[in-house]
Amino acid sequence: MTGSQSRQGMWMLPLVLAVIICVFLAVRTEQFANPENLLNLVAQAMPLVITAIGQMFVVVVGGLDLSVGSLISFTTAILALDGPGYVLIPAVFILAALVGATNGFVVTRLNVHPIIATLAMQYIILGITRILRPVSGGTVPDVVIWAVSETFLGVPMPVYWGLFVILVAWKLLHGSRFGLHLFAIGGGIASGVQDAARNFGVADKRTVVLAYVCSSCFAALAGVFLAGRIVSGDPNVGLLFELDAITAVAIGGTQLSGGIGSLQGTVIGAAVLALLSNGMNLTNVSPFIQTAIKGSLLLLVVGLQSRKKMGL
Repeated sequence: MTGSQSRQGMWMLPLVLAVIICVFLAVRTEQFANPENLLNLVAQAMPLVITAIGQMFVVVVGGLDLSVGSLISFTTAILALDGPGYVLIPAVFILAALVGATNGFVVTRLNVHPIIATLAMQYIILGITRILRPVSGGTVPDVVIWAVSETFLGVPMPVYWGLFVILVAWKLLHGSRFGLHLFAIGGGIASGVQDAARNFGVADKRTVVLAYVCSSCFAALAGVFLAGRIVSGDPNVGLLFELDAITAVAIGGTQLSGGIGSLQGTVIGAAVLALLSNGMNLTNVSPFIQTAIKGSLLLLVVGLQSRKKMGL
């Protein structure tokens, strides 16, 4: 199997799964095919698509970012502060970049395991968000609300968000040396040769730090989107987003041990999760059961990846 065939196979399976879910829901529920529900589905999927794409940057280099959910909540709290949008919006992305750089520094320079480093950051950000909550009682800037809820040339704004994020991610992953270095570093880690990329002149530590910066900035963008939808700050809005993002990345065929990833697969994996959530909401499945199903799905996908890697 050639490399291009392999990459295609990574996203063909989740695409088939997405089609099957769509057909099932269209037959099972009358509401699914309604234009209003489909528009809601796009808006519901977009924050996850954005977060999952950012998460993929980190997973490709053999890491995980568990801080993205709390960073999403933090973003909504910042945007609900009393201040102009031209100050709050840049501040969100500057703070997100600092969070990502800190995560990357702790992982690469202090040799802390990515799960521990980003879990600690998750708690730090969540604590700060809850401190900010009492003073984040206002609405978010009008430009944020417009960028989420309005249409442009007859097309809902969330569609433009998705196209913009996918194009930027594609350029970074497949149209730059940065993307090439990401896959080189991850491939070395997955094969057990930690310094393989460094031996070819790749600045591995700097590249890993930038991967975490990308993850945080994409999560902040998802937070801006959610802030526009809920029109306020909410310390719980990003709850378990890290689980959904990692699951979407894994469903899309990105290898959690690093080195192999698919942008198309990640987008489709996020769409699969959004379809599942939408379908379970339409069929009145308990939110607690939904969470259990998503956790089980992540366990299943990771298990299948491990068996495939071991040749079982």
